[in-house]
Amino acid sequence: MAGRIEKKFHELGSRGEAALIPFVFAGDPDLERTRQIVLELESRGADLIELGVPFSDPMADGPANQRAGARALNAGASVAAILGLVSDLRKDTAIPIVLFGYYNPILQYGPERFAADAARAGADGCLVVDLPPEEADELKRPARDHGIDLIYLLAPTTPIERARRIVRSASGFLYYVSVTGVTGTRTALDAELEPRVRELKTITRLPIGVGFGISTVEQAARVASFAAAVVVGSAFSLLIEAHPEAPEVAVGELAGAMKAAMRATAASAPDAVAS
Repeated sequence: MAGRIEKKFHELGSRGEAALIPFVFAGDPDLERTRQIVLELESRGADLIELGVPFSDPMADGPANQRAGARALNAGASVAAILGLVSDLRKDTAIPIVLFGYYNPILQYGPERFAADAARAGADGCLVVDLPPEEADELKRPARDHGIDLIYLLAPTTPIERARRIVRSASGFLYYVSVTGVTGTRTALDAELEPRVRELKTITRLPIGVGFGISTVEQAARVASFAAAVVVGSAFSLLIEAHPEAPEVAVGELAGAMKAAMRATAASAPDAVAS
């Protein structure tokens, strides 16, 4: 039976449209505000949500997301509290939710318990930055048993043969890291980004999302012309930081502008986006 992530990509693919996937840390600036932000993002066109699970040693995050994660930790965003947030969100939305973070909090919580509780709360997927598929067995089995998609990262430095092995273990979608380095805004997209994504499409039928470094409306629209999803994180973290009293307004405006530009891309070249 298809899950929410698969259904959403099928729906978008049927009309040649890429998914907008905002990333926000659960608990930034606090858990109730995160709830409001997620609902606002959906109302402005977000197709999936990546909820960040904060960790004290976020080695893949740049300065904006490091500060956002620290704010979330200070606000009490534990794994249990975040799963409670997901459960609360499910009263108002069916948007696919992916939990994004590092393995240590999951290991401390217990992989089997985490998968069961995440599924019970209504989470759809999990992306663990520092857990390669070769070492993921203790999470992969319970995730599969409970219907949680395990989403893996691919990078510009990933050899194609290794990419083939990774895609065999993945479900939901694949997350292509557009740059080598940490998360953060970038002034320009790498010239090799589109050819690399198109190459990866030849080895998998899973949708390919692109993230790390996408921060402007123009960049989102460009990536939407060749990828199945556009993941945006640091730009939203910066807006939350700048507007702590009403972050959902600023975040919603950026998401709405990005989604409008992405839809315009789909309308002008309906066959360009392939899942």
